Amino acid sequence: MKILLISANTETLNMPVLPLGLAFVNAALMARGYDTRIINLMEAENTETVLKNTLLEFAPDAIGISVRNIDTQDIRNPVFMLDPVKSMVGWCRNLSTAPIIIGGAGYSIYPEAALAYTGADMGIQGEGEAAFPELLERIAAGRPITDVPGLYLPNQGMVSPRKCIRNASDVIFPLPGVHLPVSQALKAANLWVPFQTRRGCPLNCSYCSTSAIEGRVVRKFPVTKAADALAAWKAAGFNRFFFADNTFNLPPAYAQALCDDIISRNLDIQWRCILYPSAIRESLVSKMARAGCREVSLGFESGCDDILNQFNKHFTTQDVRKTSALLKQHGIRQMGFLMLGAPGETRETVLQSLEFMDSLAPDTIKITTGIRIYPNTRLAQIARDEGVIAKDDDLLFPKFYIHNGLKDWLIQTVSHWAKNRKNCFY
Repeated sequence: MKILLISANTETLNMPVLPLGLAFVNAALMARGYDTRIINLMEAENTETVLKNTLLEFAPDAIGISVRNIDTQDIRNPVFMLDPVKSMVGWCRNLSTAPIIIGGAGYSIYPEAALAYTGADMGIQGEGEAAFPELLERIAAGRPITDVPGLYLPNQGMVSPRKCIRNASDVIFPLPGVHLPVSQALKAANLWVPFQTRRGCPLNCSYCSTSAIEGRVVRKFPVTKAADALAAWKAAGFNRFFFADNTFNLPPAYAQALCDDIISRNLDIQWRCILYPSAIRESLVSKMARAGCREVSLGFESGCDDILNQFNKHFTTQDVRKTSALLKQHGIRQMGFLMLGAPGETRETVLQSLEFMDSLAPDTIKITTGIRIYPNTRLAQIARDEGVIAKDDDLLFPKFYIHNGLKDWLIQTVSHWAKNRKNCFY
């Protein structure tokens, strides 16, 4: 059975991103003997031509399309990204009778609405490594598909609840040139390779969509298995990685063990990660630096403890300050994040956050004004209660929350603040 896998993402945002999720799926399919081919549309000059040529030459029995982003999450210039995917579905249908199955991180947040909008034949919410091969086996055998975990069908919605892969040891790490083709152009660009060592997040921040994608239970890949995969990428000529884990330091013992393994192998790699600024110990930061950590995304989101509480953060501004100081002490660059406009936000709390950011003096700064509202979050419920969004809004098209009429003042204030700081992205 021949399977065509398409990475629909063409948005670079801050940098080009390899289709990690699709590569995991490809690794699972190849292990089961499927004949697969991946198209990364990030590199395609003409999407329609690439799809046409591949469909005619490869003649797949099924087509999987991975959607990483739905929109740019930018209140000043929101760009909706499903229209190109809808076009891809149409082109595939015109040239092939193969069933079209959609999935990916972005799709998983809006499984029913995104399936209806794109016109695909089926959708899989959540991890596809187990569900997608099972679906293909049933299609090939002509067996019922309605109990495949995470499956959505047009006009029916969810036909079977998704199931997270409980034993991360069973997941096959994708390798370069085997499960994920990397062009010479991307390789020459010395890109940061996305790498995942665990899935799931139990923190339940009020605005976050991670649970819709990965679930709330943390599932860790064996440290040795993860380090083996890093070594394989390094042997293939890649030495810069960013850990796509939602929070690198949770749980702390796992993070330390991974650093220990990288150090013991003397891998000589550089990497970035996302750090949750709660109860960070110097022993971990020291090991991160020795293992090659060069930059941390410090997503504290606010410089006001009351707003942090609104976000359901389990740390304070003092925790952030201590973490920032430790990172500086060990020579690890920091990108500080602010997310302004939360419930309870005022002009005073905004100015307090900007002052707090200045006091930390991170190497780079990223600020968003207005918070993208995701389904099934506490923020979505607040927005409905306040009449910001309609009660039946599926939120597929971007809607943003800014508290209490702050929008014009907030955007103007942050624009002026950012203009005077060359290291600020806004």
